[in-house]
Amino acid sequence: MKRLAGLAGVVILPLAALATHTSLAAGQSPAADQNVDTVAPALRLQIDSLTADLLQKTGVPSASLAVVQHGKLVYTHAYGLARIESHVPATTEMRYAIGSISKQFTAAAILLLQQQGKLSLDDPVSKYIPALTCGDQVTIRQLLSHTSGYRDFWPEDYVMPTMMGPETPQQILDTWAKSPLDFSPGTQWQYSNTNFVIAGLIVQKVSGQPLMQFLREHIFAPLGMNSVRNFDQNGLGKDDPAGYYRHALGPLRPAPQEGRGWMFGAGELAMTAHDLALWDMSLIGETVLNPESYRQMFTQVTLKNGKPTHYGLGVEVVERNGHQAIEHSGEVSGFVSDNEVLLDDGDAVAVLTNQDAVSAAITITHMVAQEVAGDQLSLSPEERQAYDIYRGLQQGTIDRDLLSPNLSAYFDAQALKDFQTSLGPLGQPVSFHLAATEKRGGMTFHEFTISYPNRRLLLTTYTYPNGKLEQYLIAPAN
Repeated sequence: MKRLAGLAGVVILPLAALATHTSLAAGQSPAADQNVDTVAPALRLQIDSLTADLLQKTGVPSASLAVVQHGKLVYTHAYGLARIESHVPATTEMRYAIGSISKQFTAAAILLLQQQGKLSLDDPVSKYIPALTCGDQVTIRQLLSHTSGYRDFWPEDYVMPTMMGPETPQQILDTWAKSPLDFSPGTQWQYSNTNFVIAGLIVQKVSGQPLMQFLREHIFAPLGMNSVRNFDQNGLGKDDPAGYYRHALGPLRPAPQEGRGWMFGAGELAMTAHDLALWDMSLIGETVLNPESYRQMFTQVTLKNGKPTHYGLGVEVVERNGHQAIEHSGEVSGFVSDNEVLLDDGDAVAVLTNQDAVSAAITITHMVAQEVAGDQLSLSPEERQAYDIYRGLQQGTIDRDLLSPNLSAYFDAQALKDFQTSLGPLGQPVSFHLAATEKRGGMTFHEFTISYPNRRLLLTTYTYPNGKLEQYLIAPAN
């Protein structure tokens, strides 16, 4: 349930739920058919190619993916092996632990209670949970935005021996939320799972219901999220994926399981990518909360000195090429997930994987989101022209009006075929960057770097003063 150290997005740690809490009944299965495929064939090809390629290169066993485009769920797909020992393929009906993506559901529960007039984000935590350090100074808003100062109880990316046994939310608070604060409330941003243990307990106290029951009644059932399971209490089912990890570059091994109770409020949920996408659609359509609650959830909280945190309430607040987006990643032992919602575009991508401490889910999410949003890379005019030619060559086409006679002759049928077959499967690059410019032979020379998760390409061009291209060559970067 923590942020993944050193990875884009937010890192995620598991937190516990009480033994009496359940989401769906322990044996309940997800909906029978979670397969959706109304996406454009060309986009499907790009998504499948880049996802399969990244899994192959990273060695991550499997991924389950869902895509929302213009507010509608258009594609779900699963890749790889859910259980490598028995060669069980991943399917879209399988639930993966989503780790700290669970935090946005806890935040939504708090916002629902505020809408009902039962609490305020600016209430001190001491009003609901007594005897915590500086509880009369820390607000609920600071809990949900990681600006409280309460120390994170699980910053590590592995399961320590003490976490193998059971724990309760109150025991977590007694150890970590009754210790001295790491900083004065509102003066810094530090990710802390402890915040959401407190928030989950506040939901229970104010609503009079177990957290999972409240979420089921107010969010999961209304949205048709039938696969949701309390992973912290019930584990995953025998038909769901197994979680894996590695020692350095060693073989994949079954990941150890955290003890019950460690994920309450901050990382206890497991679900299908399909059902996480239903939640994303509700964020886009604003169908669960009122507009003011969404505004507060999606607005980054600022520190007392006015500095931005780039974090709202349970979500990271980001900008993708001038468009508002929210994102969060999640990690528990054996699983990493990532979820990005492009609010201004009505698009979303959810990716769930079954290996911990790796960034494959995050990388796939970012690359697919760029494909779904329609190549909205922020590029200079020189980069844009070179990039558009590159994308055309990936499809085996080129605009000959841009070419000198020499370069037009270079791009004969064989050259176009070689460019298409070698570059097409790579999909959209993560970045396309103009690295160098100089004059030579009466032309302008440009050198571009084209970056993918596990490779870089070098593009060199020569352009005449009239704008015609004399060279467009691509090779592996050293």
